[in-house]
Amino acid sequence: MILSAGNEEIFSFARPIGIGLIESAINLTRICLFESPKSLIFIGSAGSYNPTKHKIFDIVTSSSASQIEISFLKKESYTPIEQIITANVSRETIVNSSNYITTDKLSALAFDKLGFEIENMEFYSVMKVAKEFNLPVKGIFVITNYCDKNAHNEYIKNIKQAKQLLINYLKKHKYIKE
Repeated sequence: MILSAGNEEIFSFARPIGIGLIESAINLTRICLFESPKSLIFIGSAGSYNPTKHKIFDIVTSSSASQIEISFLKKESYTPIEQIITANVSRETIVNSSNYITTDKLSALAFDKLGFEIENMEFYSVMKVAKEFNLPVKGIFVITNYCDKNAHNEYIKNIKQAKQLLINYLKKHKYIKE
């Protein structure tokens, strides 16, 4: 089953699950309970923490997610929850999730230094639900912005083209039909 967040990221072939960690977890759990999908593919946008690693309109795939907040970087908090979930043993891009978009360039570079390369609000909850239901899971993301003060404006400017690039990628790799 192909999933997306919703709002600006609606696709005719994808099920929207909501924006952020909470809506997406609730709605995806409901889908898993009542529709029993065989696998999950989450598609959407992401911000790049380091412009030298992932540039605007790059396509990034992952089966690893984290949920680390900026306050953790500043040693102002800790968490008892599982910090990284991975459905694949190979080293790949770790997608960090938060209900907040990173707009501070220094924080973004600190995330990158810790091994978190891109940011998507929902992917950690998608991974957590997939793990709970023992489902194969993958995320396919298009970079729409860098995580800096211009993040929102870049996202708005780039989302339309990013969605088309994502559709082209999905067709090319036979996730959807032509």
